[in-house]
Amino acid sequence: MQKKLNKHYLLLLFSCLCYTPGLLAQYPTVRERIINLPTFDQKPIHYGYYIGLNQYDFKFDYVDYYYKELRYKDVAVIPKSGFCVGLIGDLRLNTFFNLRFEPGLYYSRRELQYPDIVGFNKESDKLREVKSTYIHLPIVLKISTKRINNFRPFIMAGFSTDFNLSSNHKNRDDNASNVFRTTSQNLNYELGLGFDFYLYYFKFSPSLRGIFSFQNELIPDANPNSPWTGIIDSMFSRGIAIIITFE
Repeated sequence: MQKKLNKHYLLLLFSCLCYTPGLLAQYPTVRERIINLPTFDQKPIHYGYYIGLNQYDFKFDYVDYYYKELRYKDVAVIPKSGFCVGLIGDLRLNTFFNLRFEPGLYYSRRELQYPDIVGFNKESDKLREVKSTYIHLPIVLKISTKRINNFRPFIMAGFSTDFNLSSNHKNRDDNASNVFRTTSQNLNYELGLGFDFYLYYFKFSPSLRGIFSFQNELIPDANPNSPWTGIIDSMFSRGIAIIITFE
């Protein structure tokens, strides 16, 4: 299931990127209007804040014998809606490029549903809830098109690190005591796109972000044959967020 979600995230981002040139091609036909905040993008540094919604899942890599010998199904991930809030620091590099630091707090929740595996004593053992409270620290490059009236599309790319306050990494208990543990820090790459709307008093910018971890986040149980972690070789977060910024 998580593989399908990841493909949908990438397909959505790619489709929107392909659609942007079509919007730019229509620029010559747009009529001139009253320009709001005409000198806003000339500021060397400016600040803002953002709020948004997110949804995370996991991508699993399994040990070799899990499929070859046992032929079990994937661990199903049920993503739940979360929220995010944070601040923005923007450094103007030139007319089209801005370097941004966007520290924030991301809260997410995921449910893991395990297939029938020898080792589960009761039905509730197949379900694990993973709550994550991330201190999210991204540095992204914002690439904007030429502004037309009060509208300006952009794309973003960058890297981020997360500090998970709900990781349970120091907890000596594990899944045998219903405690699912993850690492306290992970690294991600991010992709996104959105639109700047220049209003009378401020700039309003909705955007779609994809967040993809490339660091294994799983802490194995003490028992190497644990049915919860013994079948998993590595685990990576995948997330999508709808962000609204005010600058």
